[in-house]
Amino acid sequence: MSKIKMQQAVSMEEIFQDFIVSKRAKGLAEKTLESYQYHFKSIAKHLDIKQELSEIKRSDLEKMIVSMRGTDLSANTILSYTRTLKSFFSWCNEEGLTRLNIPLYKGEETIKETYSDKELEALLKKPDTRKCSFTEYRNWVIVNFLLNSGSRAATIRAIQIRDVDLEGAIVYYRHTKNRKLQAIPLCSQMISVLREYLRFRRGADDDYLFCTETGGMLSENALRLAISNYNRRRGVQKTSIHLFRHTFARKYLIDCGGDAFMLQKILGHSTLAMTKHYCSIFDADITKNYDKFSPLAQMNINKSKIKMDTKKK
Repeated sequence: MSKIKMQQAVSMEEIFQDFIVSKRAKGLAEKTLESYQYHFKSIAKHLDIKQELSEIKRSDLEKMIVSMRGTDLSANTILSYTRTLKSFFSWCNEEGLTRLNIPLYKGEETIKETYSDKELEALLKKPDTRKCSFTEYRNWVIVNFLLNSGSRAATIRAIQIRDVDLEGAIVYYRHTKNRKLQAIPLCSQMISVLREYLRFRRGADDDYLFCTETGGMLSENALRLAISNYNRRRGVQKTSIHLFRHTFARKYLIDCGGDAFMLQKILGHSTLAMTKHYCSIFDADITKNYDKFSPLAQMNINKSKIKMDTKKK
């Protein structure tokens, strides 16, 4: 008599939910988990997730990519989906559920949009504290803070009054993406702005620095709407909070001559990969004093004014 094999048919969909539970238990950020689940739902349009994980082959994943490319999905969106699948399959490999994995799809290098200096000047114009509302003033301080540190929206929301050390010119990030405590420098102008703001804000040490009118924590949506409305009232149509992060990186590298290693620390990147990405698209060195190195400039042929003969023959 043959032995009974204890093997249960489990779909890829069911195992993915086990993956989410495992990652949540290990403390992965809820926003990351939500992103995983959103991606998986989109992946299901191009891959049969109801089938057993053991039945999925590399050819199925290749067909999935071909299907995605046949839609209006961008290369970077497909990259995001394959990154989620790679994390899932790597976990499955560790659990001994499959040996299958997927290579990352090649995304496209994009130029990060940033705020122009003209737009920043409009956003940084200080409101009249004798006439404006607390929220208008708070939003102005937040914009100043974003340009001082390039922080993420989630970090902005979580900063408490106790995290600000004006004497030491430092603000501490206790709630970061990688769960590591960060100490971020404050420039002298930011210190002055925060010193005045705290006189209006007041509050206890464990109160949130950038709060609602009633002193509570700003929700993700409330912060997004606050900055969006603030920008539009200033005549700036760009409203993304994350654009301030890109703007900080560009100005830090190009206008301020900052270095990549310090930028990595300030932005809280766990590796140099993303910082190198900023360096490659905001290359400060390549544009500095280019007249000294350009063959065209060195030839010096066309420096005299060129006269155009506009008379018809």
